[in-house]
Amino acid sequence: MLLSAAGLLLISIFAPIWRIELSAPQYPEGLAMQIFSYKLGGDVEIINGLNHYIGMETLHAENFIEFTVLPYIIAFFVLFTLVAALLAKRAVLYILLICFLLFGVLAMVDFWRWEYNYGHNLDPNAAIIVPGMAYQPPLIGYKQLLNFGAYSIPDIGGWLFMLSGVLMLLAVAMEKGWLEKLKRPKKALILLPFSALLMNCISDGPEAILWNKDQCHECKMSISDDRFGTELITDKGRVYKFDDLSCMLRYTSENNDVAVKAFYVCDYLSKGVLIPAESASFVFSRSFKSPMRGDIAAFKTVAEAETYATKNGTKALVWEDVKGMN
Repeated sequence: MLLSAAGLLLISIFAPIWRIELSAPQYPEGLAMQIFSYKLGGDVEIINGLNHYIGMETLHAENFIEFTVLPYIIAFFVLFTLVAALLAKRAVLYILLICFLLFGVLAMVDFWRWEYNYGHNLDPNAAIIVPGMAYQPPLIGYKQLLNFGAYSIPDIGGWLFMLSGVLMLLAVAMEKGWLEKLKRPKKALILLPFSALLMNCISDGPEAILWNKDQCHECKMSISDDRFGTELITDKGRVYKFDDLSCMLRYTSENNDVAVKAFYVCDYLSKGVLIPAESASFVFSRSFKSPMRGDIAAFKTVAEAETYATKNGTKALVWEDVKGMN
């Protein structure tokens, strides 16, 4: 466990640890700033240009001492974790976990302090001044800032960093005997959420649609029919979900600047299962009665599509045909 934790910490030095995403009508694909242990990445220059109008300081990595020392601090914990694994001393393991948790708390406090100063210390001569308005991004989660929605969430390096802490905690729990009363299946259940979390971080496939909870990005209706739900993923990794194929096609036609990485559609015969649109076959028929009356059903195989096409007196379509129908 400790060797794995050390490996995850080592990767987190080079992977983005945190990200702040901004969404607004004028930026349909959104803007994202990634925070590495040693630099800033993403749409930093665009964000700096926007923030200039409301009097916020521009962001430059050289202005933050954290980017100078943080890689070395994480490297220290990599070595400390390896030493704890090799020495196999409980006292060293306990000290490692305590120091790691204290560092995590201090890092979040420092991040909050940075966000507070960044959002409150405004230029009094800025072009746009809203009395009493501060622009501090959320520490974690969502916050509305004028017409921008701001999301602050861990990035893959942050998840790996936290997962390494979980492995340390599990190692301590095993040494303390806290897990002895658990049977093996229960132990597997403890690790399952973290395995799923890691797989979610590295997966670039479709995101599951939460039926009757997720909202269509185009028409704002709840996505309820698991035969017609669709989804697109942009080059930046943003996921947009729709209740009808016609909504997704309308959105892409009205937002040509959105760079789409992949389209997914629900297989009509396997309710709720998302398949790549490029490899699917489609049938258009008013008898389908989809939520927004696009009335286009997707099928995993050509044979299935042709069966339904014959029933409805039409023909099977490919993805290029469907895109041309909008």
